[in-house]
Amino acid sequence: MMSCRFSLFHKSIAYFLPILLLAGFLQAQTGKGRPKIGVSLSGGGAKGLAHIGILKAMDSAGLQPDYITGTSMGSIVGGLYAIGYSGSEIEALAEKIDWNLLLSNESELRGIIMEEKSEYKRYAVELPFDSGKFRLPTGMVESEELWLTLSELFFPVYNIKSFDKFSIPFKCIATDATNGEGVVLDKGEITTALRASMAIPSFFTAVDINGRRLVDGGIVRNFPVSDVRKMGAEIVIGVNVSTGLNPKEKLNNPLSVLSNIIFFKEAENTLKQIELCDIYVAVPANDFNTASFGRSREIIDSGNLIGNMLYPRFRAIVDSLDRIYGKQPLRTNRLPKVDSILISGYEVRGLHHTEEKFFLDMMGFRKNAYYTPKEISRRIRKGFGIRYYNRITYRLQETGPGSANLVFQVEENPLSAAKFSLHYNSFSGISLVMNFTSRNLFSKSSRTYGTLNLGENIRLRAEHLEYLGKRRNFSAVGTLQYEYLDFKQYAEFEEFGSFRQHYFRVGGEFGYSFDRSNATGLGLRYESLRYDPSLIAILDVKGKNSLITGSAFYRVNTLNRNVYPSRGWKLDYGAEWVMSQKGELTLYQEGQPILNADSLGISYDPYGRTTLLIDYYRVAGKKGVLLGGLQGGMNFNYNQYITNDFIVGGLTRQFRNQVVFAGYPENTIFTNSVAALQLGYQYELFEKLFLTWRSNAMIYNYIPRKNLDTDTKFLSGHALTAGYLTAIGPVELSVMYGDQAGKLRAYVNIGLHF
Repeated sequence: MMSCRFSLFHKSIAYFLPILLLAGFLQAQTGKGRPKIGVSLSGGGAKGLAHIGILKAMDSAGLQPDYITGTSMGSIVGGLYAIGYSGSEIEALAEKIDWNLLLSNESELRGIIMEEKSEYKRYAVELPFDSGKFRLPTGMVESEELWLTLSELFFPVYNIKSFDKFSIPFKCIATDATNGEGVVLDKGEITTALRASMAIPSFFTAVDINGRRLVDGGIVRNFPVSDVRKMGAEIVIGVNVSTGLNPKEKLNNPLSVLSNIIFFKEAENTLKQIELCDIYVAVPANDFNTASFGRSREIIDSGNLIGNMLYPRFRAIVDSLDRIYGKQPLRTNRLPKVDSILISGYEVRGLHHTEEKFFLDMMGFRKNAYYTPKEISRRIRKGFGIRYYNRITYRLQETGPGSANLVFQVEENPLSAAKFSLHYNSFSGISLVMNFTSRNLFSKSSRTYGTLNLGENIRLRAEHLEYLGKRRNFSAVGTLQYEYLDFKQYAEFEEFGSFRQHYFRVGGEFGYSFDRSNATGLGLRYESLRYDPSLIAILDVKGKNSLITGSAFYRVNTLNRNVYPSRGWKLDYGAEWVMSQKGELTLYQEGQPILNADSLGISYDPYGRTTLLIDYYRVAGKKGVLLGGLQGGMNFNYNQYITNDFIVGGLTRQFRNQVVFAGYPENTIFTNSVAALQLGYQYELFEKLFLTWRSNAMIYNYIPRKNLDTDTKFLSGHALTAGYLTAIGPVELSVMYGDQAGKLRAYVNIGLHF
């Protein structure tokens, strides 16, 4: 059972009624009205969600504050309450929010343009390159989603620029990063003020307001009781969720000591603020920390528990005040009703590399049209999804009753950035992945990048993308890729040798995107492959082959994120025609070259092929996700070995023609035709810690090849994976079992692959 400490609370109950009676007597003498009640809510990160329970108790008791102040998360909760949301409504909002997305530097993947999805957030470190030098941001997280969510929640007060005119007058606290002064925010854009108040230094980027660069107000005044007193509050209820300085026994590492040093001033100020409270509520939150948003339900419940304990006392205060000053009418319908607004014009500020027309065309805004806050956010996500912008915020400038100009404040991404990540995989070994991306390098509305995988296997890829058309929904992509990979060879599921594959590819695609989730197009590519076996055994190949292939494709991607998605699906279908080949291959059997390869029916004639990939994710319960997958590939009239076969095995897609298959390592099977079905279940045990089960089955070799073993065969296998999502990507340890092989195998993957 959690407990609550009430400093000055018992004194308040013991002496409060006599004080009120005296106040009533003085009221009769001086003509003063009902005493003003103020509420002050502290910062505390995720722990600030406990404030909700106290506000709910006040609502239930009919205790109506006249002023509210807040810092950091206390400013978010207090601001929502001030504009008219009830405690219960704030609780419902908090339960619906995807906190991991809101407090990350990501936007939902489904809002990213199709051509950009595969590269989105693939790297652990991204360093903007601007004006000939690398530039570090003022914090790790900008959080476009946080800006948009705040804008949606506070949309009903879009036309109120003085916080004193809210249903309950409100102020929040930030800190000037240049001199450490506290800054009281009480006018302007409420979303900008709140974002500044919670801008934890080095985590969230700083916010510029009126020429000042502002960060989290908790640095100077985490518990702004004095501010609510200055507003005119005569009775102050202060709610503090901060645990204060670390006690001596917890000062056992450099970070805990540094934390105490940083917050000495704030802790001293909090003690002074506590003395200004008439009713001080310290919510016990030692079981949580500022980042415990994954336990938001528990934190809210802890606040509800304290609120239930406080309810009788709040009710007693209301009854006492009503007896002295008469019953106070309940303020109802405090939140203004604004479902949509007529947008009469647009203004875009902050553009340097892109044009206003391009910006507005990508989002599809029209003049003299009505928009809801969710529709505005949806269209801004479309603009954010083209990757030219680091932040897009907006304000509504009232032009008349129910109409406004939409004013955008845009921060563009630097045109170039260097990106880095580390990767380790049981198949590909350890590597450093380095990328340099530049936009508008050769032409406007283009993206060019080069990626180098430096490690046990050398790989590089370069790509140039041109956006075309008014809405940039046409694209032209040119790619160049080279790699050499070491493959182990298997026969009857036993390793017997290895070979090195050298692969070169150059090609292009022309595509059309129906929206952010569907695209189709045509492609043409040249490929060259060379095989160098280290041990020639059973049936092997040495030499090279080159081929020219034309293709048509259709792709769908509605996943909400690239790593551990919880909903959506991904489809990639290709129909291809291998138009010409030039084979210079020698086949070996039992270590001896086969001089008459024609006896095996090997030919390099043109042939057709199709490929299909489907991944499906659906939420199943509060923390579970159902997984489904289908992979297929068929080579028609194809009489070769290895060069364009489908390669079965592994848990991560890493190379050409791979069919991932739980239970078996990469390269276990080469086949000209395959159909594989996978089912699975993913469960989030704790925040960012996932347990995933996969089972799959496949048939292969169902299209015959001359003089080669093409009997249709069946394969099945399973894998159990424990994965933790870190800054460099997932850290995964898997145990696999192949039914036909009858073997358990371990599989390790760390980070995101090339």
